[in-house]
Amino acid sequence: MPPAETRTTTRDIARGAVRAELARAAFGLFRSEGYENVTVNDLAAAAGVSRSTFLRYFGSKEEAVLGVFDTHGEHVAAALSARPVAEDDWTALRRALDTALEHYRRDPDSALAMTRLVKDTPALCASRLGKQSGWRPALANALAERTGSAEQPTLTHAVRVAAALDCLNVALDHWTDSDGRLDLPSLLDEAFAALTH
Repeated sequence: MPPAETRTTTRDIARGAVRAELARAAFGLFRSEGYENVTVNDLAAAAGVSRSTFLRYFGSKEEAVLGVFDTHGEHVAAALSARPVAEDDWTALRRALDTALEHYRRDPDSALAMTRLVKDTPALCASRLGKQSGWRPALANALAERTGSAEQPTLTHAVRVAAALDCLNVALDHWTDSDGRLDLPSLLDEAFAALTH
């Protein structure tokens, strides 16, 4: 049976645009007032919507910041599945993580501000790590399935995925500490190389 196609409707597009606008307004308020000083009511007022409308799009103020990461795991898993079978796991993971860097390439100033906000806010930092932890099963499955077999992910697959995500976080920390002056893909290459035998 062929896989079901994902169709984007006009409603999905409109919802995505509203979410993006609400997230932009929230991020601006977090930057000017500080994450801990802003309530959901403040966010709704800044965006010109009711509290209930804001909460229909984001379940919490945390989600207004971290919602951008929701699809990263799926994109990285898809990129990993598409890597050449002959490529070793570590190289395939490194190349697949390029999709997670797209946001940082596209809008480095905004990405730097967001990364700094997340890094400097313990609740956001913990939630980002939680989101990334949720990516692990899909990435481990993609790594196991790259050979075309029905092999279940092994401990080795899980460890490689965890190490790759840690490399990503270390590279992001160094990039943020450099105020975005260092090249993020090069930092990620360096982090991966540090674990290469």
